[in-house]
Amino acid sequence: MRLAIFDLDNTLLGGDSDHAWGEFLCRIGAVDEAAYQAANDRFYQQYQQGTLDINEFLAFALHPLSQHSMEQLELWHRQFMQECIEPLMLPAAKDLIARHRDQGDLPMIITATNAFVTRPIATRLGIEVLLATEPELHKGQYTGRLQGTPCFQEGKVTRLQQWLQETGHSLTGSYFYSDSRNDLPLLEQVDHPVAVNPDETLASIARERNWPILDLRQS
Repeated sequence: MRLAIFDLDNTLLGGDSDHAWGEFLCRIGAVDEAAYQAANDRFYQQYQQGTLDINEFLAFALHPLSQHSMEQLELWHRQFMQECIEPLMLPAAKDLIARHRDQGDLPMIITATNAFVTRPIATRLGIEVLLATEPELHKGQYTGRLQGTPCFQEGKVTRLQQWLQETGHSLTGSYFYSDSRNDLPLLEQVDHPVAVNPDETLASIARERNWPILDLRQS
């Protein structure tokens, strides 16, 4: 079975769920708005520039999860899905997933955004296999720390290789769809790399290497 691997933010979604979650926390008053918004924007800019320190960012992004009960977080996430994620859903992305599934491929998402934020989004997209950055849990409460390898840049390759060993799947004939220069390590591992609404750096590399470039934000 071929793998159809998708990045999530700015690929299957018409925006970034990690950044949007930070904005949502600011809007509902769950964090100090001025300080958190400034840091959230700064980290997002670093991500776009390919200069993000993932451990510094995760210390920032996972901390709010440790400050509230799971019940409260899940309540907020349902509101977040309705108000912030639904407007980012792309019909063309859903059609692409469906085409791969109709061809007998296995769709999966691999994302740097943490699993608390992204698992309900993957479920909404009908994708069961999710590899995401995992926040540590202890006795049903998030600790604010990372569990395992961050699913970011080369870490995506590491996490995927671990999953392949555990499941017996292979990358033969595989596809990977992404918008970001940060995903170049994994794009170079698959048989069919595809740039989706790519950033300037990835677009340039895709043109040089004759990789397909897709627009999933078309009306």
